[in-house]
Amino acid sequence: MRNNTVRVAVGLSGGVDSSVAAVLLKEKGYDIIGITMEIFDGSIKVKESEKHACYGPGEKEDVEKAASLCKRFDIPFHIIDLKKEYRNHVIAYFRSEYLSGRTPNPCVVCNQRLKFGCLLEKTKEAGVDFEFFATGHYAQIEKSSGSFLLKKAVDWSKDQTYFLYTLTHDQLSRTLFPLGTYTKQKVREIASNLGLETKDRPDSQDFIEGRDYSILFGEEEVREGDIVDEEGNILGKHRGIIHYTLGQRRGLGIASHRPLYVVKIDAENNRIVVSGRKKLFSEGLIATAINLIAIERLDRSYKIKAKIRLSHMEADATVFPHENDKAKVLFDKPQMSITPGQSVVLYSEDIVFGGGVIEQVL
Repeated sequence: MRNNTVRVAVGLSGGVDSSVAAVLLKEKGYDIIGITMEIFDGSIKVKESEKHACYGPGEKEDVEKAASLCKRFDIPFHIIDLKKEYRNHVIAYFRSEYLSGRTPNPCVVCNQRLKFGCLLEKTKEAGVDFEFFATGHYAQIEKSSGSFLLKKAVDWSKDQTYFLYTLTHDQLSRTLFPLGTYTKQKVREIASNLGLETKDRPDSQDFIEGRDYSILFGEEEVREGDIVDEEGNILGKHRGIIHYTLGQRRGLGIASHRPLYVVKIDAENNRIVVSGRKKLFSEGLIATAINLIAIERLDRSYKIKAKIRLSHMEADATVFPHENDKAKVLFDKPQMSITPGQSVVLYSEDIVFGGGVIEQVL
């Protein structure tokens, strides 16, 4: 059966994954259009590097790659200007979180507010209509009992559901993830067989090109302060709280007879608190901004696995309803460096149960 009556907008980044996703859908007979968001306005002096990131001058080349792909495969192509939206939703959030002593997760916010929000809204405002939105994310969507579930990709090593837990059932019903059943190796093989320019492009995982986050802050916002132990004794000086995150050991610049780690970022007093490794372990957390996918309401406790950052191995835990529509997650074994501002994503086997933003460490 051909799908040429079903129009799909494919979000193109100029990378290998979104390129292959678009071609796979076109080969299946869908009516494809390509859309790319422009987010870099040059107002912040970002140093260009060989490895492109989400935000930086390398965006120009990425857009050109996406346009070239669409021209070759006869796919209508649209560039959507989201510079203002990116500043307001992603950069402002990133700055606010760091200045509050929390560690932000810009990829989660960008997916929620821009890719699955403003990008689609402004595309339709421009008169471009479509029924589904597709991306090159490694994830799967399954219809179950009239609803939609978000599932891990077949290639668990590349699974990106951690960044997608904010998707609603309505969004999932109108989304396609063509790469969910492919391994990354297979995707590169497909790109190579098709002779795509993007076949050997490295993955882009950085937020800012050059990885220098300090350019987002004014000099008056990045103030030197004290590094103290838990008793308040001054051990040294820090370069500004934006340069530190919980669990950090390297770059503290203080001498000690034992390894010291950042255990607290005290934004109010502009201090970094350090201690031994044992102080990094916590039994649980309180999460806010909860989005549930596998169930409608969190009205009792559930045994789940919880992931507290992208590189974290999911851990056995129990999630409980908490006051004001929050959730409490208690781990079977204490976990290291649970970090306010990061997302906790809950899983039931390969299904995304839901998730939220870590507000408090228990």
